[in-house]
Amino acid sequence: MLTKASKAEVLTAKKVKKILIAQVQPDGLKSPYAELAAKHNVVVDYCPFIVIEPVIAKDFRKQKIDISTFTAVIFTSRNTIDHFFRICDEIKINVSQDTKYFCITEAVALYLQKFILYRKRKVFYGADGTNKSFFDVINKHKENEKFLYPCSESFDSEITNWLKHHKCGYATPVLYSIVSNDIKMVIAKNYDVICFFTPGGVKSFMENFPGYKQNGTRFGAFGLNTTKAAEDAGLTLEIKAPMPQTPGMVSALDKYLQSLSTKKK
Repeated sequence: MLTKASKAEVLTAKKVKKILIAQVQPDGLKSPYAELAAKHNVVVDYCPFIVIEPVIAKDFRKQKIDISTFTAVIFTSRNTIDHFFRICDEIKINVSQDTKYFCITEAVALYLQKFILYRKRKVFYGADGTNKSFFDVINKHKENEKFLYPCSESFDSEITNWLKHHKCGYATPVLYSIVSNDIKMVIAKNYDVICFFTPGGVKSFMENFPGYKQNGTRFGAFGLNTTKAAEDAGLTLEIKAPMPQTPGMVSALDKYLQSLSTKKK
C-alpha cells in the first residue's frame, strides 16, 4: 500500500501533457512558452483567470491625488504600469523625466520601455523578486522620495506597511479593479499543470470551484503574494518563481519538466 509520501512521489513523476497559463496569450507565434512547448512536447494553453476593469478619469479625480507631486512610482505588475500611464494620458499629466521607478522584478522594470526612455539611474528593481530585496532597494532612496503606489482595490498591504513603518511619504491611487473570470469550461479540459500569476487569479479559481480538492493537478505560482494566496487556499505548489535559478515562470516550468524527464531515466 502506498503511503501519503509515496503517493506524492508518484504524482510528481506523472508525465505532463497539458499546461494552462492563467494569462492572455502572448502576441505572435514566437514566445518563450511556445519554445517551451516544442522543447518538452507539451500543449500550452492560455486563459486569463481575472478581468481588469479600469478606473475612469472621472472616478480617479475623486481620489484627489496629484500625480505630479510624487517623485517616485512603485510598480508590482505590468497591469499597474499600463493603467498608470493610461490614467496619466486621460487626465493629461506629463510624467517628469526625473521620476524614479521601483519595480518588484526585472521583468516588470523592462516593461517600462513601452512607455519611457529606459535609464538605469532612474529604474530600480529587486534582485530576486522577493519583497525583502525590493525593500532593500527602496531603502537606499527613501529619504529623498515621495512614493506613488498605483494599485487595484486589493493592493499589497505589506508594501504600504513598510512605507508607513519607515515614515515614507506615499499614496495608493486605485487605478483598476480585479473581477473573477468564468473559467469553468476551460478548467474542464483537465490540465496537468496550472500556473497562477496573481492573488486575484487564485481567488478566481477558488470562486469558480468552491470546495476544490487537488486530485492530481499540479500548480505553479509567480510571486510571493501569489504563492501565499495559493497556499492559504490549501493548494500544494510544485512550481514557484521567481527563484535564484528560475527568475520567470518559463524557466521554472522548464526546470520542472526537465526534472520529470530525468526521473524517468
